[in-house]
This record gives sequence, C-alpha cells and structure tokens, in this order.
Amino acid sequence: MSQSPPAPAPRSVLRTATEADIPRMEALITRSGIGLSKGFYSDEQAAAVTHHVFGVDSQLVADGTYFIIEREGEAVACGGWSKRATLFGGDRTKSGPDPLLDPATQPGRIRAFFVDPAVPRQGLGSMLMRHCEAEAVAQGFQALELAATMPGVPLYLASGFEVTEDFELSLPGGIQLPLSRMRKRIA
Repeated sequence: MSQSPPAPAPRSVLRTATEADIPRMEALITRSGIGLSKGFYSDEQAAAVTHHVFGVDSQLVADGTYFIIEREGEAVACGGWSKRATLFGGDRTKSGPDPLLDPATQPGRIRAFFVDPAVPRQGLGSMLMRHCEAEAVAQGFQALELAATMPGVPLYLASGFEVTEDFELSLPGGIQLPLSRMRKRIA
C-alpha cells in the first residue's frame, strides 16, 4: 500500500497592510496576545496587555510600514517597523503627535509583531523581520529598537537583537508586565 505524498505547505503571502485589513488584524492580535502569552505571562497579565496596549497603530498602516501575512486568504501574522518615535502600543495608547525619527541619529522601531497561535514557530515572525529590516535600511536607518513582550524575546534574540533594558509596564488593576527594550545595528 503506497502512501500519498504530504500536501504542500500553504503559501505565505506578505503584503503591505491597508485600512481595510485593520479589523482582521485586530482579531489576530487578540488571539495572539492571549494564546501566545501562555507560559510567559499569567492569564491576568495577558488579558490586561491585550486589552489595554496591543492593537493596530493606524499610523503605521498610513505610513505603509505595517504588513500582513496571509495563507489561503487568512491573516496569520502581522507586524511592522516605524520611522516614528512611538516605541509600542496600538492606537488606544497614543496621545499627541508621533514625530518622525532622524535615521542618521535615531533607531527605527520594530512594532507590533503578532502571529496566530494556530501557526506558531513556522518562520512567519522571521519573514516579517527580514522584510522590516530591509525596508528600514532602504530608508537610511542604521539601527532598530523595540519593546519586547516575553513571548517575543526568543524571536528578537534569534534575529540578532540584544536586550538593553528590562522594565515593567504598569497596567490597570495593579498589574505589572515585564518587558525588554532591545536593539540591533542593521547598517
């Protein structure tokens, strides 16, 4: 009895996110924030950061620096980079202007990487990272920095980032969330 060959892996398509993608990305971010935090954060911490901090930063979408990865039409990952000062957080955490960075003297930002918990560790985060680094280099940035949640630290370390500072974010309800500021030279 011969066995059938395995089905080919679904093709991943990375493209620039549009305003029309925001609802799908918000749903993906919620699934990812809760699902991939297990083992890194308590249920309370995961729920608090997902509710109060995580979300799409529509400025990245407007700037054309936020990306979505789809498989068979389904959003399976999103993330981006920024030429603006905000280090982390979605629209609900921002107040006031978000000034442009000087690529000659300031690092660009890696922002809001999220992978669907149904397809973890399949290279989607790495695909986003390579794309974002290439885009930032093309815009003249020489370094990147980010604020990493604990579930993201392994990806960022594997991508060549180094921890420069560990800190805690205070969230409503007295919840403290450990984060790491990380940095990488890219040019």
